[in-house]
Amino acid sequence: MDNIPMKTTTESPSQFATQDPCGAMQAAFRLNIVYWVCMFLADSLLGYFIHIDPLESAPLKLVLFSISAMMTYLMASLLFRLRHKLSFLLKALLCFLMAAVAAPIYTTLDFINYVICQYPKPVAFDPTYSGYTLIEGAAMMFGWSCLFVAVLDNFEVVERERQLAEVRREALNAQMQALRYQINPHFLFNTLNSIAGLIEEGASTRAERMVLSLSNFMRRTLVLDPMQDVSLGAEIALQEEYLAIERERFSDRMTFMIDVPLEILNARVPSLILQPLIENAVKHGVGASSSRVEITLKAYREDKRLYLIVENDIPPAGITKNQPIGMQVGLQNVAKRLAARFQTEGHFAAGVVAEQRFRATITIPWSSV
Repeated sequence: MDNIPMKTTTESPSQFATQDPCGAMQAAFRLNIVYWVCMFLADSLLGYFIHIDPLESAPLKLVLFSISAMMTYLMASLLFRLRHKLSFLLKALLCFLMAAVAAPIYTTLDFINYVICQYPKPVAFDPTYSGYTLIEGAAMMFGWSCLFVAVLDNFEVVERERQLAEVRREALNAQMQALRYQINPHFLFNTLNSIAGLIEEGASTRAERMVLSLSNFMRRTLVLDPMQDVSLGAEIALQEEYLAIERERFSDRMTFMIDVPLEILNARVPSLILQPLIENAVKHGVGASSSRVEITLKAYREDKRLYLIVENDIPPAGITKNQPIGMQVGLQNVAKRLAARFQTEGHFAAGVVAEQRFRATITIPWSSV
């Protein structure tokens, strides 16, 4: 067995815990600035009403609130690092403790500012004013901490939703891959049987053409991404390549008609969504009949819906409207792909619609490439 290099990671759990994939700390930095600008304006307005000149006190308040902003950013950093380790109740308790530690620092800085502002006049310590300042500082610090916890929780919810959407997208991609690859083996099995039959009949030239056509068809289809849409025109071109293979088997009794307006050839459709319908028409129409069979592909737009219809003649024996032909792997595959991709917006129906006539209809939301 070949040695396949594996990608490894050296990130430790602690390193992972300090990462900021959702940009919470960048948001905290911007919010921190806005918060303290608002506090500065509010404090200046309050000072005006108690006869403190806002312009005269502005430089010292700018220093006080700048230092306070640095403290709250450090508090936010600590909360961010512990976000996965603490419950909501413990986060609230931590906010209270940080506010209790930061409030005396805020009060001390305010007192120093006041002393500098009054210099050279002597300043006496006023316990009442300092008590009010302590409460004010604690309220602002605790308010900031609670605000950041709310912001952090919101970012966590957004990040979990993003991760959940990514998981769902990967699951849908895997489901679409599985459904898509149900098509290719079935078609390949039938075609290889036909090639073997041609070889047994001695029709080596036809068998060679069929092998080359199969090779070209598989080369194009296997590289298609089942999650990536193609234009209706490109999808029809692929089906014409498929029918070029089937014509080697049924050239004497199969006709294929296309009724698609030019203006909707740019419609967006899931890749290879028509192939099971065409294959079903060939298998249960041409393959089951000894007379000439017509397969018709129609498409039209109605408001915001795109309709894709494949019809084919069927032999009369054993056919009723309550017993549709071929609702096995191939057509069920189409129904599942539409449900996985479009949920309730995509519809599929198949069954006998008239005497010796079978119809399969796909309905999807209109979108153009």
